[in-house]
Amino acid sequence: MTTTSLVTGGNGFVGCYVVRALVRRGDRVRVLVRAGADLRALEGVDCEHVIGDLRDPEAVANAARGCDEIYNVAADYRLWVLDETPMYATNVQGTHNVLNAARKHNVGRVIHTSTVGALGVPKGAHGTEDTPVTLDDMVGPYKRSKFMAEQAALTAAREGLPVVVVNPSTPVGALDYKPTPTGRIIVDFLNGRMPAYLDTGLNLVDVAHCAQGHLLAAERGRPGEKYILGGENLSLRELFERLASISGRPAPRIRIPYGVALGFAIGADFVSRRITRKPPRASLTEVRMARKKMFFDHGKAARELGYNPGPIDTALSDAINYYRMIGAAPAR
Repeated sequence: MTTTSLVTGGNGFVGCYVVRALVRRGDRVRVLVRAGADLRALEGVDCEHVIGDLRDPEAVANAARGCDEIYNVAADYRLWVLDETPMYATNVQGTHNVLNAARKHNVGRVIHTSTVGALGVPKGAHGTEDTPVTLDDMVGPYKRSKFMAEQAALTAAREGLPVVVVNPSTPVGALDYKPTPTGRIIVDFLNGRMPAYLDTGLNLVDVAHCAQGHLLAAERGRPGEKYILGGENLSLRELFERLASISGRPAPRIRIPYGVALGFAIGADFVSRRITRKPPRASLTEVRMARKKMFFDHGKAARELGYNPGPIDTALSDAINYYRMIGAAPAR
């Protein structure tokens, strides 16, 4: 029997890859999108578009009717906002709406997409699903809202709803047309706007492997458990060196002390909030997040789900080629 799956945020970066993976699997796929949403990431994909807002409980419930699985991938992913209210409405209240819709229609499995940003990172070690962390440890409204949404999903699982949580790290690849904050790092590098780097690090994953991890979590994940969908841990300098090798552009050689970067970000944030009303080049949240190397271990997903992400270089190459194709970066 054909599985009917609902994907929220299916026109977004990670979501469009989840939709494609489900279609390849043979699912009947329904995508919840807002009126007037940019659908270029779903061009040519055989899926049903249901118009509705994640913040509208009735719209979510109607979209979930008759579905066997729900993939709650939608999120307001920005690291600088003038008004935090819409972000909490989408990330937190939207998650409650999905969970309530799943209860109402007895959905067989809910995959909630969280983020490694909602996990703890021990000093000098790699974070895991069990690293202790609290809401007070979350830097910025994005991380706080995603942490709250994750807690709502885990609470629903304890109450009997079949919810599995996945924690993607930093997905990269083609079709990141906005781009995401991570994609903007690559675009700025390609445009020569990265003259220096901070001593920080992050975990990068091919977005296609991340999407496949969602399907593995639906098939093999244990309700109430979290699974990190990560790839390679790279320092920012290592990332720039990889990008340089692929793109032919030089990697920055100057390392900025954290205190200098923080001072710059404080000034830039003040100007953005009081004068330009536009995002700064480097937000205060981004710099504060960079204080720790965001390195993670996806061993649990490998053991329990059979998750096996490949090297990140192909995804970086795909991203570079895509940004050049759409004119976001100059040709080689």
